[in-house]
Amino acid sequence: GDRREGGHQRDEPQASKHIVQQRVAAKSFAMPPKKGKKDAVVDDKYMRAARFGRVKNDLKMGFVGLPNVGKSTLTNLMSGAFHAEAANYPFCTIDPNMVKAIVPDQKFKYLASTWKPPSVVPAVLTIVDIAGLIKGASEGAGLGNAFLSHIAAVDGIFHLVRAFDSDDIIHVDDSVDPIRDLETIQSELCLKDKETLAKVVEKEKDRIRKEKQISRSSDPPLGETFQSAYDKCCKLIESNTPVQTYEDFSQGEVEIIRDFGLITTKPQIYVVNMSKKNFLRKGNKWLAKISEWVNSHGGGQIIPMSCEWEQEYMDLREDKEAQKAFVEQCEEEVKAMGLTGPGFAVKSVVPRLIRAGRTALCLQSFYTAGPKEVRAWTIMKGTMAPQAAGVIHTDFERGFIKAEVANFDDFKALHKGDASMAKVKEAGKYRQEGKNYVMQEGDIVVFMHNTTASKKK
Repeated sequence: GDRREGGHQRDEPQASKHIVQQRVAAKSFAMPPKKGKKDAVVDDKYMRAARFGRVKNDLKMGFVGLPNVGKSTLTNLMSGAFHAEAANYPFCTIDPNMVKAIVPDQKFKYLASTWKPPSVVPAVLTIVDIAGLIKGASEGAGLGNAFLSHIAAVDGIFHLVRAFDSDDIIHVDDSVDPIRDLETIQSELCLKDKETLAKVVEKEKDRIRKEKQISRSSDPPLGETFQSAYDKCCKLIESNTPVQTYEDFSQGEVEIIRDFGLITTKPQIYVVNMSKKNFLRKGNKWLAKISEWVNSHGGGQIIPMSCEWEQEYMDLREDKEAQKAFVEQCEEEVKAMGLTGPGFAVKSVVPRLIRAGRTALCLQSFYTAGPKEVRAWTIMKGTMAPQAAGVIHTDFERGFIKAEVANFDDFKALHKGDASMAKVKEAGKYRQEGKNYVMQEGDIVVFMHNTTASKKK
C-alpha cells in the first residue's frame, strides 16, 4: 500500500448519497450567539433543505436580492478581495460573479501552525453574486429569465434584504421596505416554480406512456407518491412559501421533488443589511417585522449585519492596529448608548455568514497534515471514507484499503506541541477505519491505497 497525505483534486468524485436530514423550526431573531455545545444542534436545524440538492462537494451559494441592496459589496467582503464591480447601477452585475470565500476554521489554523508546512490550503465556499431581481422577473422583466437561470445554477441562496436608508444609494422602488422586498423576491421565485410545476405533470405522463408503451393520446393515471408530492408543492407555492421549508415530505416524495427542478427547494438564509449605527446597537425597526414575515413563510435562519460597518472594518485589514482601534471606538459608541453585555460585542459577521452557507449545503471538512502540506478538504456530511479519499484523487477511491484517522480534539489534547501523531498513537486514539466509515467533521486522515495502474476505459 502507498501512504499519501495530500495530492490534487483532478476528477469530480461522486460523494456519498447519504445526506443528513434534520427537522428545522423557524429560528427567532438573535444576533450571533457565543460558540458553544448547542451550535451543532443549531447547525443541524438548517440542513434540511439540502435533501433536495445535488450530491457534490463543489456546491455554491448565491446572493439573491433586489438591485442596490449590497450583494456585490457583501460578495466582495466575503471573498476578501474586490472582484465584483460594485457600481451603483441596478444591472451592473450581469454575468454572475463567482468568488471563493475562505472558510474560517480554527482547527485548520491550529494544524497549520503546528506543522508550519510550505503549502497551506484552506477550504473554500463558492459564492455567486447574482444580479438584482426585480418585480416581473419571472416574465422576463429587467434581466429576469437570465437571473432565474443563474439562481437555478446555485445550490443555496443568501436572500439579502435592505433595512437601511441612504440618499446616496438608490432603491429600485424609491423607498426602503424590506417586507415588500421579501414579498417581491419570494413571489418571483414562486412564480418561476409555478411555471415549472405546470410542465411536470405532462412530463411524468410522457414518461409513463414510454415505460408502459401506450399511445400518445392516452391519459395514464399518475402514481400516488407523485400526485401527493405535486399537490403539496402546488399548495406551498400558491401560499408563497418555499418548498424546502415543509417538514413532512416522505423520502419517496423528496426523490420525486428533486427531479422537478424547483428554485424554492434550495436552502435559504435571510441576510438583513442594516446601517452601521443599527448594527452596533443590535436593533432596527424592521427586524421584528422581518422575523415575523420569515416565520409566516415557512421559517428560516436570519442573520442581521451591516455592509457599511464590514466595509470600514475590511478597509483596515492591512493595518491590524488600526482595525483594533476601530473596533474599540465602536465599542465605546455602544457603551455610550448604554448597551452592555456579551450580546453587544462588536465583531464581523462575515465568518458566520460563510459558516452558515456551508452548513446549509451540508458541507464539512477533513484534514491531511504533514511537513509538506496542511490541507482542508470539502465533503458532504455522511460521506464514506473511500469517497472522501476520492476527493483527493480518484485513484485513492478505486484502490482504497483503509483510512488512518485521528479526531482533531484528541490530537490537540495529546500531541504536546509535536507535529506528529506519535503521542496520539500511544494513547490509543489513532484509529484504522474501513470502507464503511462515515467521515466526521474535523477528522485528520491518512488514506492507504494500492496504486495499480488505471483501468482502461
